[in-house]
Amino acid sequence: MAEQETSAQKEQETLEAAMGLIANGGNAKSLAFEAIRLAKKGDITGARAKLKESDESLNDAHNSQTGMLTKEAQGEHTKVTLLVVHSQDHLMNAITFRDLAGEIVDLYEKLYQASVLQKESQN
Repeated sequence: MAEQETSAQKEQETLEAAMGLIANGGNAKSLAFEAIRLAKKGDITGARAKLKESDESLNDAHNSQTGMLTKEAQGEHTKVTLLVVHSQDHLMNAITFRDLAGEIVDLYEKLYQASVLQKESQN
């Protein structure tokens, strides 16, 4: 009976960790996308603030992932489910998107500084 409880508890912990990766990764990606939208309008300061928020979400996701990896390294193997694979994929896409968003914000900043683009009016 105790073994069943332990197994159920492990499954619950894995589910929570996977959902944390998905939620935080999705939030990070959305914030990075918002940073691009703000940079496109010329609000570089706002864009950088959104990138910082995105980084905070990625940090939360990374902490969850590190917990999973630590358990694995200690011999407590996680059952690999489609949800676990999806959560890792979600996180990696968010990291890639955040990196690209940072480059795009930098590019918009340079274009505005060079007066190649004009800021949208703030009506």
